[in-house]
Amino acid sequence: MDAALELSDVYLTLPAASGPVEILKGVSFRAMPGESVAVVGPSGSGKSSLIAVSTGIERATKGEVKLLGESLRGKSEDGLARLRRGRVSLVFQSFHLLGTMNAFDNVRAPLEIAGLADVDRLAKSGLEAVGLAARMDHFPGQLSGGERQRVAVARALASNPAIVFGDERTGNLDRASGNMVADMLFAVARERNATLVVVTHDAGIAKRADRVVEMNDGRIV
Repeated sequence: MDAALELSDVYLTLPAASGPVEILKGVSFRAMPGESVAVVGPSGSGKSSLIAVSTGIERATKGEVKLLGESLRGKSEDGLARLRRGRVSLVFQSFHLLGTMNAFDNVRAPLEIAGLADVDRLAKSGLEAVGLAARMDHFPGQLSGGERQRVAVARALASNPAIVFGDERTGNLDRASGNMVADMLFAVARERNATLVVVTHDAGIAKRADRVVEMNDGRIV
C-alpha cells in the first residue's frame, strides 16, 4: 500500500537577517491511508514546518515529498492547487472563518471553489457531523469559540479529503472545548478513512492518534 504522505530526507532552509536558518534537517516520515499521526515536540522544533513542506506551502530545500502518491518536486503553484483541491484539507489554530458568511456558507464556499458537485449536501452533511445542524444560519460572531472551531473542522472534512492536516488546532480553546473538537476531528476522520496528521502540544490529544512522532531541533527523534 502506498503512503498517503512520504517525506524522504527532507531539509528546509529559510532566509533570515542573520543568514540562512536550517529548519528541517533530514526528516523522513510516512503516514499511511486512514492512519492518524500526532506530531509533538517543543516550540521551534519544526512541527509546523513539517506540515508546510508536506502540503507544498513551503518548498523543501532538499529531499523529496510525496503527497497522495505524487511528488511535489517541480510542481507549479497551479499544479499544487490541483493536487490539493478536494483531497487535502488543513485546520489551523486560527479559525479563518469569514465574518460576512454564515456557518453554512463558510463550509460551502471552498467546496464550490474546488469545483465539487452537490456542494449544498456536502456542506450540510459536514455541519451535521460536528453537531451544528441547528446553527447553520448563524454567523461567526454569533458562535462560541468552540462552535467556530467546529465549523472549521466541518469545512476541512466536508469534501471527504484523503488527508487532513491540523496545526495547533485547539490553541484558542479551553481544555474542555479543545477535547471535544479533537474527539470530533479524530472520529470524523476515522469514519471517512482519512489520513490525519496533527501537530499538538497536548499529550491528551496526541494519545488519540494511532502513532506519535516526536520532533526536536528539526529532526524526528
